[in-house]
Amino acid sequence: MRTVRIAAAQTVEFREDVDAALRCLTEAAARAEDAGVALLCFPEGFLQGYLTDETPARRNALDLASRQFEAVLNRLPKTGPMIVIGLIEVANGRLFNTAIVVDRGVLIGRYRKMHLLGREQAFDVGRDTPIFEIDGLRFGISICYDTNFPETARKVAVFGASLIVCPANNMLPRKTAETLKTVHNSVRAERCRETGLWLISADVTGEREGSIAWGPTAVLNPAGDVAAQLPLGEPGLLIFDIPRHPSDSGQ
Repeated sequence: MRTVRIAAAQTVEFREDVDAALRCLTEAAARAEDAGVALLCFPEGFLQGYLTDETPARRNALDLASRQFEAVLNRLPKTGPMIVIGLIEVANGRLFNTAIVVDRGVLIGRYRKMHLLGREQAFDVGRDTPIFEIDGLRFGISICYDTNFPETARKVAVFGASLIVCPANNMLPRKTAETLKTVHNSVRAERCRETGLWLISADVTGEREGSIAWGPTAVLNPAGDVAAQLPLGEPGLLIFDIPRHPSDSGQ
């Protein structure tokens, strides 16, 4: 069976501390490269923090055509896996909850979150469903709450991908976090069963101002089963080999 090695980082939050986020990314990418990983995913809003209030979001947002963003690209690894990174983007004055795809320091593309929570009103809605490819593995991106909507995953499948990459940030008030602790994988599993796609998620962990995050950072197979998952509440790097094409897994 032909496989591709993918990975997801479960990290603490980095809020308005791009330097610390880049150090974490560099360390995780080095570990992933040593393990032969082709594709590595980081959480939603990883670079600047999941900043939903407009003032800090706008203060930290990056224009992907700017010199500031070019400086970030210059600090990313020039060898190793293709990387999916959650960040806050600004374009023509509009804010987006975005995931960029970078290969050896070169921007390949971006995905903008399509489905926004009530607390995300500072952001504009994304419209496009780009598909990316690494080592013959085609993948699309759904950011966190996007996976609650069947049509988002369906578009990824229709466009010929076999994997959903899901950057997430489930830092929530403790009571809400406890209620939803097992729900995240269950919702994502529905998308896998509906489409026959694999899914890998990367989430945050830790506590902040009465909120808590445990993850999950996991790989789900096309049957919706959890094929691999990091321990809840612990930073780490999840590495998993998935079939390059759906036909390779017998699905």
